Amino acid sequence: MRLSRRIALFLVAGSLVTVLPYEAMSHARVDAGKTADPRPFGAECRVRVTGVDVVAYCHNPYPDTDHVSLHIECDPWWDIDTDTAPVDDGPAMTVRLAGRCWEKVRSAWVSHAR
Repeated sequence: MRLSRRIALFLVAGSLVTVLPYEAMSHARVDAGKTADPRPFGAECRVRVTGVDVVAYCHNPYPDTDHVSLHIECDPWWDIDTDTAPVDDGPAMTVRLAGRCWEKVRSAWVSHAR
């Protein structure tokens, strides 16, 4: 009788563990060898597409310099995509990046590098 109660308790406990959501279970996460960089980084960029012209304004509110580049992907297969050279966006600076396509802009984005 005692053995069957233990089996029943084990089955109930096992079913509760599988039913509970992941957030409800106690767990610890350990990232070996990775440390988080406490310093914030990255300019805030606004990209505007007007017809075939693309303009991006990036403002860096942080003390570290951010190297920003504008990337433009054009829609027709024969239109050449554009990548600007990296521009230093220093502390409390705002930089303007611009480019264009011949026919139509498919997408545009800004990349960041330390």
